[in-house]
Amino acid sequence: MTRPIRVVVAKAGLDGHDRGVKVVARALRDAGMEVIYTGLHQTPEQIVAAALAEDADAVGLSVLSGAHMTQFRAVVKLLAEQDAQDIVVFGGGIIPAEDIAELAELGVHGIFTPGASTTDIVSWLRENVAARLEQD
Repeated sequence: MTRPIRVVVAKAGLDGHDRGVKVVARALRDAGMEVIYTGLHQTPEQIVAAALAEDADAVGLSVLSGAHMTQFRAVVKLLAEQDAQDIVVFGGGIIPAEDIAELAELGVHGIFTPGASTTDIVSWLRENVAARLEQD
């Protein structure tokens, strides 16, 4: 049997709205994943440190503040600097459709905008982390 998927979920920057990230965290936990919620007002450095300390398979950012390009870019860059680009980065929030392709180019593997179902997020995460789990 493979181990549970380990996911760090975080609220980056000054964004103080955390209902959505808590709903997603609970759905992931209920699906059998190990979830570490870092809390509000995290810096990219804190998020990456938590991901490394927790041996995370994925990092999920929730961004509603409009700072998604800056926050995702920083997290992806810091993971690469730590030779941890195999950690799957995904996220959600208020992210304009025109920014999703650029985020993908940066290395953000999935974006879930308002209305995305937790079932879809769970399925997507299982599919996109499967290769990392096979390496263990």
